Amino acid sequence: MAPESAPLPETLAELAGMDPNSVPVMILMSLIGAALIGTLMMTNTALAGPWAKRKITAAFTDRIAVDRIGPFGLLIIVADAVRLLSKELIVPEGVDRPAWDLAPLIIASSALLGFAVIPMGNGIHLADPEVGLAYVFATASIASVGLVMAGYASNNKYSFLGGLRAVAQNVAYEIPLILTGASVVIFAGSLQMSEIVAAQSQTLVGPIPSWYAFVNPFAFVLFMIANLAEVGRNPFDIPEAPTEIVAGYQTEYSSVYFVLVYLGEFIHIFLGGAIIATIFLGGPAGPVLPGIVWFLIKIWGVFLFTQWARSAIPRVRIDQLIEIGWKGMLVLSLANLLLTAAIVGVIA
Repeated sequence: MAPESAPLPETLAELAGMDPNSVPVMILMSLIGAALIGTLMMTNTALAGPWAKRKITAAFTDRIAVDRIGPFGLLIIVADAVRLLSKELIVPEGVDRPAWDLAPLIIASSALLGFAVIPMGNGIHLADPEVGLAYVFATASIASVGLVMAGYASNNKYSFLGGLRAVAQNVAYEIPLILTGASVVIFAGSLQMSEIVAAQSQTLVGPIPSWYAFVNPFAFVLFMIANLAEVGRNPFDIPEAPTEIVAGYQTEYSSVYFVLVYLGEFIHIFLGGAIIATIFLGGPAGPVLPGIVWFLIKIWGVFLFTQWARSAIPRVRIDQLIEIGWKGMLVLSLANLLLTAAIVGVIA
């Protein structure tokens, strides 16, 4: 995506024949643009959670997944939505309200906020601030607050333990995640998402694009591993380990609240995929197909990787998880950052 392309609200205003310099018009178009992007990501999440997750896991484990309800089992999405939303919302005795009520909303909404600055194609982004990458990391980390609130407010020891594990895990792996992202910023010379995408628009060698996944594959691998921890996928699904703590922070949630928590988990997986696609895989860049199609292909590729990890990699213990984060990932991400700074300094 070219950095000079207009944001989505301006494009919508021009298509509607309205003045893009008018504040009320831009507020209205921003709301419409946010609704469109939110609907797009929620549709992908609805497809991934009830249907694609089961299909992918079944393929990995040589089983047959949902195939009876609608073509290819796709109507399981509707069936699950009706089933879950029609269940009674059970509020356990002794929960700390309103923290217990707000936690699912925070978990689900924090990831949606991150998509505001993700360039999905030519002009398909709500905003393009100069601190775009920092904004995405900041909004994604808000989910940690929701996990702690859910664990603490549930008045359940398993939930509380899941909340504590979530804090320990997010602190241990968010630092390597941000440090690895900072190495990309050093290469691109900007925190602005469109500039990071534009910096990857040239070719590296022959037909190979200068995506940072090829320029710095070590950083790409580090980021993918840290992202697994951030989205709670194996081997880092410690905060909700069902064989140890039932379901962790989400144990006491049912009905629509469970749907919001489950939805938030998958939205965060797609946000992680969107960040990876933007800073390592050239964003919406790709031949022949429109940018938005390439963007969706890339984030679904990351989703497929997370599901492969869920099916193929055994869970680590909590002490191993912390040791990997602080003694392994942190050291390697610092080394990568220093080496990147040295290389860029020499080249410059």
